[in-house]
Amino acid sequence: MALTMTDKVLSEAIGPGEGMGRVAKQVILVALGVAAMVVAANIRVPMWPVPITMQTFAVLTIGATYGAGLGFATIAVYLALGALGFQVFTGEGAGLTYMMGATGGYLVGFAVAAGVMGVLARRGWDRSVTGMVGALLIGNAVIYAFGLPWMAYLFLAERGADFVLQWGMTNFLLGDALKLVLAALVIPGLWKLLGNART
Repeated sequence: MALTMTDKVLSEAIGPGEGMGRVAKQVILVALGVAAMVVAANIRVPMWPVPITMQTFAVLTIGATYGAGLGFATIAVYLALGALGFQVFTGEGAGLTYMMGATGGYLVGFAVAAGVMGVLARRGWDRSVTGMVGALLIGNAVIYAFGLPWMAYLFLAERGADFVLQWGMTNFLLGDALKLVLAALVIPGLWKLLGNART
């Protein structure tokens, strides 16, 4: 059954929609998404109290743009490359040992959040700024829902709950808010450029 424009996510509204052209487009999108994640991981924006990267921005916009299946698959490929030892993460870390460290839960949360964003985008949440804000808040919550428990597992007994909350979430909330605003403007803006925003 063919999707109507109101059923599509952004990537489906551009380019081939079926056959080998669709498959080729998806392969290219995965490659571009992984490249975007690598670039985003290495962008460090000076902020208080800690610098921020653009990883969560990339994760959530990939999920909203690609849809649940392709978004999840793209982040899964990114994580697989990191697990194999390619330098795709923030800093110099790579391999399974790095992924089992403090950021491990967040990395898993990236893939799940991309899938969730894709589901919400399929329902039209990405067509308006307010809908996109709601979707992004949910996507961010999903990332923290995976990241914080893993941080607690690693550090709670030794360093306490205050450390886990500060270095697992609160230090990053200001940066998250700014990235949320940016993503909430970009995706609906692209829909409006296509002339297909829902009324």
